[in-house]
Formats: sequence, C-alpha cells, structure tokens
Amino acid sequence: MKHNQQELLTLKEDINQMWRLVISQVEKAKQSLIGNNEELALEVVRLEKRVNAFELKIERSCENYIALFNPVAVDLRLILSLIKINITLERIGDYAEGIARQVLDKDCSVLHHELIEELELEKMFNLLLQMMEDSFVALSSENTRSSGKILMKDKEVNEIYHRAFNQLEAYLLQNPAEIQCGLKTILLIRKMERIGDHCSNIVEEIVFYVEAKVLKHIGTAE
Repeated sequence: MKHNQQELLTLKEDINQMWRLVISQVEKAKQSLIGNNEELALEVVRLEKRVNAFELKIERSCENYIALFNPVAVDLRLILSLIKINITLERIGDYAEGIARQVLDKDCSVLHHELIEELELEKMFNLLLQMMEDSFVALSSENTRSSGKILMKDKEVNEIYHRAFNQLEAYLLQNPAEIQCGLKTILLIRKMERIGDHCSNIVEEIVFYVEAKVLKHIGTAE
C-alpha cells in the first residue's frame, strides 16, 4: 500500500473514532436529560476534552496530508470533506455538552416527565442519533443511498422544534413560576435542532466526496 493511502486510512479511522465518541456523547446527553442523571451529565462534560483533542489532531493530519501529497480528484474531495466533518462533529459535541450542563443547572435541572413527553424530546433525540449513525455508515461504506432518508429525518426534527414553541407557551401559561426554566428549555431544544442541521451538513459533505455533487443551497431562491 502506498504511503498516501495508508495516511488516508489512518485519517478515516481517526474520524470514525471521533464520530463514535460524539454519538456516545449525544446518547449520554439524552439519557442524562430524560433520566435527570447528573453522573452521566458530568461524564459528557468531562469527555468533551477528548472530542476537542480529536478535532485538533484530525485538523493537523489533514493539513499535513495536503502539504505532503498535494491530493487531486477524489482524494482531495475526501480531505476537504473530512476537514468540514471534523469541525461539524466538534460542534455537535459542544451542543451535547451544553445539554448536559443544563442537567447540572441547579436552577433548572429537572423537566417534568409530562413536559418531556409533550415536547417529544426523546423522539427528537432518537432521530438525531439515527441521523448520526446512518451518516457514519454512509461515509464508512462510501454509499450515499441513505442520504435522502437522513435529510428527511432533519425535517422531522425541525417539525418537533417548531411545535415546541406553542407547547411551551401553553405550559408556561399554566405554570408561570417556571418561566425561567421554560426559557432555558427553549435554548436546549434549539441545541438539539442545531445538531440536526449539522448532521445534514455532514450528509452534504459525504455526497460531495462520493459523487462530486454539491447539495448546499439546492432549491433556494437566487
């Protein structure tokens, strides 16, 4: 195997390890929020440093690969995609940490079980995790057939997000003493919605790498 191909394999493995870690972070953030599990929340906060370390390592490796091998065609597309996926995964990790920190917020750490169900937070988390897992498989297999399905899940996430405003408004009208917690809940759901957007961005990068197609801004007005 040529040296440059070995370096690409190493880069892919590093991204895979980071990806699995970030999926784990989102899963633990979900469990900590739904179960009010402070121990899991603390673990998410602690492991964020590992996510950041992966980002720096992969960024340096991509820069070194470009400098050493001057890649073209599919190899260049792969490196450019990995650079963006790396940044995106780190941001998803940041959002997972932000959700965990809300669990540790003594002023608003516990969401009523009924509210969690009404806002469909568990369903929202499950959709995000499916998006991350499916896109992980798409990159590993270099197969984009699932890209449309993943992007449709982001639409479901957005629908839950938009419904949440009316649901929270009705809840807070009946429970005015919890307005501060309600505002923090809006920020939490916003973090989850942003994770969905970032998952869509990852899918776009995979399609760019595998098919040399640019999906960004397709269908938007000129």
